[in-house]
Parts: sequence; C-alpha cells; structure tokens
Amino acid sequence: MARLNLILLIAVLLSALAVVSSNHRARKLVTEFEREQERMRALEVEWGQLQLEQSTWAAHARVEQIARDKLGMHPPRTNQIISLQP
Repeated sequence: MARLNLILLIAVLLSALAVVSSNHRARKLVTEFEREQERMRALEVEWGQLQLEQSTWAAHARVEQIARDKLGMHPPRTNQIISLQP
C-alpha cells in the first residue's frame, strides 16, 4: 500500500510540475504576442507616416518647383512643340 501511495504521490507531483510549466509557457507566449502586436501597431504608424512623406515629396507642384529652381527647366514654347501623327 505504501508503494502505491508513493507512486501516486510522484504522479501527482509530476502532474503539478507539468501544469506549472505549461502555465508559465502560456503566460510567456501571451506576453510575447502582446509585444509583437504593439510592434505591429508601431510599424503601421510608421508606414502611414512614410506614405504621407512620399506623397509630399512626389507632389507635382514640388517637382515642378525643383525643376524650375534647381534645374533651370521651363515649359516649352509653342514654336518648340512638334506634333507627330501616325
């Protein structure tokens, strides 16, 4: 009888240790998941900011202004335009 009690005690202790280990792992995974979700939100914000910045840099008025100021470009005069027909 004592031997059976000892075996059952060992089984209960192993089961308890497995439960504690499982709970610890689950909590660790939940924490990691929440951290990754926060990182995802931060990356989404950064992506939105980059899209806004790209649209600002590529605005037609800005490109035209740079072409005029820095590159000395200007629209062609009417006598410089040549139309080709197929």
